[in-house]
Amino acid sequence: MTHLDRNISSERRAIRQLDARASNRIAAGEVVERPASAVKELVENALDAGATRIEIAVAEGGKTLIRVTDDGHGIPKDELALALSRHATSKLDGDDLINIRSFGFRGEALPSIGAVARLRIASRTADAEAWEIRVSGGTMEPVAPCTLRSGTVVEVRDLFHATPARLKFLRTDRAEMQAISEVIKRLSLAAPAVSFTLRDVSGGGEGRVTFSAERGDAASRMEAVLGRDFRANALEIEAEREGIRLTGFAALPTYSRGAAVTQFLFVNGRPVRDKVLVGALRAAYADVLSRDRHPAAVLFLTCPPERVDVNVHPAKTEVRFREPGLARGLIVSALKHALAGAGHRASSTVSDATLGAIRPGPTAPVYQMDRPSLGARTASYQAQAPEGFAEAAPGWSSARVEPEVIDETPEAPAEHPLGVARAHLHENWIVAQTADGMVLVDAHAAHERLVYERLKTQYAERGVASQALLIPDIVELSTSDRDRLLAVAEGLAALGLAIEPFGPSAIAVQSIPALLGQADGAAILRDVLDELVDKGETRAIAERIDAILSRVACHGSVRTGRRMQAEEMNALLREMEATPFSGQCNHGRPTYVELKLSDIERLFGR
Repeated sequence: MTHLDRNISSERRAIRQLDARASNRIAAGEVVERPASAVKELVENALDAGATRIEIAVAEGGKTLIRVTDDGHGIPKDELALALSRHATSKLDGDDLINIRSFGFRGEALPSIGAVARLRIASRTADAEAWEIRVSGGTMEPVAPCTLRSGTVVEVRDLFHATPARLKFLRTDRAEMQAISEVIKRLSLAAPAVSFTLRDVSGGGEGRVTFSAERGDAASRMEAVLGRDFRANALEIEAEREGIRLTGFAALPTYSRGAAVTQFLFVNGRPVRDKVLVGALRAAYADVLSRDRHPAAVLFLTCPPERVDVNVHPAKTEVRFREPGLARGLIVSALKHALAGAGHRASSTVSDATLGAIRPGPTAPVYQMDRPSLGARTASYQAQAPEGFAEAAPGWSSARVEPEVIDETPEAPAEHPLGVARAHLHENWIVAQTADGMVLVDAHAAHERLVYERLKTQYAERGVASQALLIPDIVELSTSDRDRLLAVAEGLAALGLAIEPFGPSAIAVQSIPALLGQADGAAILRDVLDELVDKGETRAIAERIDAILSRVACHGSVRTGRRMQAEEMNALLREMEATPFSGQCNHGRPTYVELKLSDIERLFGR
């Protein structure tokens, strides 16, 4: 490739120092990618200033106006101009880049925004008057007095007016507003003791409130952001290992989503999008969710600042752990333990969706004054009864007709959450009566999960049998890849994959897990290597074994079309109550639906 092919001049140019305006615009490309990025930086500054109330006003998706108002401690007059200089910050002394306990610390946000927009900062400290400073496209005006009760107001107008090419890459106003709302929700979860208000003022005036959260605790803030359904179907997480603490909430598998929009991860209170943490969350649900579904969770990881590096990216959304395996293992084990402890529990949204799908016929309102007396109803029923019916069953109108019981000695429904089997419909669906309602069970899906869990337990106890290869597979690799695989050889052997060094740049696959059958050892090894390079550890073999056990469980479970006896159905219900993860099948679908008696009565207008 020549210089001309790369659009680079072959002539030598002198090295020179870029001026402040040019460097700030370059920095803005990293820090301020879109309006949501500017909102994030300004709200983080407000949180670092000790604000207890933050109001955000946005017009046209943040393209024409972003205004952040807080009641923090403010900026003194003699520091306003300095705040707009690159790498000027009050949150870091420059000596310790590890012990960072604030959201911001790089000192790039305000000068970057001022380089590409019209920026105004008005602030007032507790013991001084209010002052403001303006900057447009990098050109700063003198500090001037203004009117402000307390705190700070940062106003950004005409974002990217100084770099109009960037405007072409922005999305619609609605999409940009959604991105801003997502940023505010994440930051509000990180600071439940701060009230947040987000307004869309595109039409002028006060506009409309699109998000609001009052001061409170973590649980109330989580309910404000994710709704009551999440709180009702979430498991509380609390675990600690070697100085790293994990808290938060993780939803039941049956409360999954089609996209990763309800995953909120925090490290030392900072919202992050870390590949290690996202992978750990996915791994924790791998056995109870299909690949096209995503878990919902709000997780807070707390550790000493020196064990995590937050100075990885200018946007500060990525972190790097000193011990990534420890953080990942803590999340996976804590979530798996919580999900197993949930037992057969399924999310309430499954029942809500079922009730929503049932469409009762039209019912007319019945007023108390229109209800006939008991005597009148009895006489009316007797008059309407078919000939001979009243004599055969005198007083039938006041008699209770008990449902047919298929089990001669049923146990009390109150003793069992899933109740007692009463019917088997269409050779698949079990209808069970509970103390306060009914349960409809998919017998095949439920038994599939039970068999799967039984097979996993057996393999965990006995180990994974390996199958020796008659002719070992020789895989040529680079020296670094070879060493990376040999470093985890012991763990791979426990899963049935035995490898040995073969020369300076090759590995010999001696055996593979017997359960995989006639699998390609070289292909398995390369899959393991790809996962090691990407994530630092591998679950490729374990996931393949789990997939085969799942298929075995599917073929070995109760088939649709086979009539089950009452004893079998009740035994299935009892085993579901005692087996972890039995609330969903191997693919993440619910195995049963519970309907409360009050909901059923409401369907019939009672």
